[in-house]
Amino acid sequence: MAKIVVRENDSIERALKQFKRICEKEGLRREIKRSSYYEKPSEQRRRRKLQQVRERRKASFKAAKVKQKSVMRAR
Repeated sequence: MAKIVVRENDSIERALKQFKRICEKEGLRREIKRSSYYEKPSEQRRRRKLQQVRERRKASFKAAKVKQKSVMRAR
């Protein structure tokens, strides 16, 4: 659940922006959209599998980038 603490001198716009940022970070909008309709179990498995592939690919690219930086520094 997203919570923010509004200080006395903070504006409403700033508090709203902070709240939206927290909601986006927690993935609340995505979760609400996903739960607004029925998703078959096979679709759930497919979505989770694709997410895992994306995360692995991102991690491998990150590792390759770090390795490349260390090679460049060694020269």
